Amino acid sequence: MGPTACGKSAIAVKLRQLIPVELVSVDSALIYRGMNIGTAKPTSRELLDNPYYLIDIKDPIEVYSVGEFHKDVLKIIEHIFSLGRIPLLVGGTMFYFKILLDGLPQLPTANNKVRSYLYSMVKTNKNFLYNKLREIDFESSKRIHPHDIQRILRALEIFYISGKTLTHLTKLKKYQFPYKVVQFSIMPRSKNWLVNNICTRFSNMLKSGFQKEVEHLLNRGDLNINLPSMRCVGYRQMWDYLINNLSYDDMIHKSISATKKLAKNQLTWLKNWSNINILKNNDNLDDISSQIIKIISQ
Repeated sequence: MGPTACGKSAIAVKLRQLIPVELVSVDSALIYRGMNIGTAKPTSRELLDNPYYLIDIKDPIEVYSVGEFHKDVLKIIEHIFSLGRIPLLVGGTMFYFKILLDGLPQLPTANNKVRSYLYSMVKTNKNFLYNKLREIDFESSKRIHPHDIQRILRALEIFYISGKTLTHLTKLKKYQFPYKVVQFSIMPRSKNWLVNNICTRFSNMLKSGFQKEVEHLLNRGDLNINLPSMRCVGYRQMWDYLINNLSYDDMIHKSISATKKLAKNQLTWLKNWSNINILKNNDNLDDISSQIIKIISQ
């Protein structure tokens, strides 16, 4: 695991050449079909040579819950072991990793009446629900993005149904990850190195046709900016540019700023992560792979 643009994928591919692993994506953006350039998804040729599980499993109009991820990834891990190989989970969606290792809390089922009432509040004041969440469950509000309406609604729904916060119920769960796990955090060599990678990567995305990719999604007619897929970093900003809410330069600036903020949040998660081996990316795949294999063998 590690922040965006830190070189996780290249290291994973290198490891697949050296040890009997199968790659499993832990990325909430790579699940969507037709969202390739802006998510830095491996190319079709790269996926042919080094296939991943949990890439291209959903249409952008669909919602993929963390519960679905938990269920899917446990089945995939079991399947990979049945092949006599080792699952190598790769990605930067830290919440997915946490749920996989710590388990899902026992939460009340959805209530349409409560959900409808809460959703009606969005139409009158788009900040109302997030502010309400901060008021009743500050810990959850720190983990949930202010624009992530689905997760905000769910956290509030849980409180109004059960009288207990998502944070409280999460701490009550009893779960143990059923496999031995070795965790690695790929960290940037320096802050400037990471920022340069982010800027260079976004520039290359634009040259590769990122605008046309989002134009195609916009022209479908069935997608909207509030879907989880369209809230992915870069897509939201390009969408706003295409509907004339942003200038081209502002779109670039906001996309890069959002990516840097994402990386900062990922690094914050990792600073508080336990039982993890921290490796700095020195741009030497052979060296990093050797370090990882040495730790695994021990």
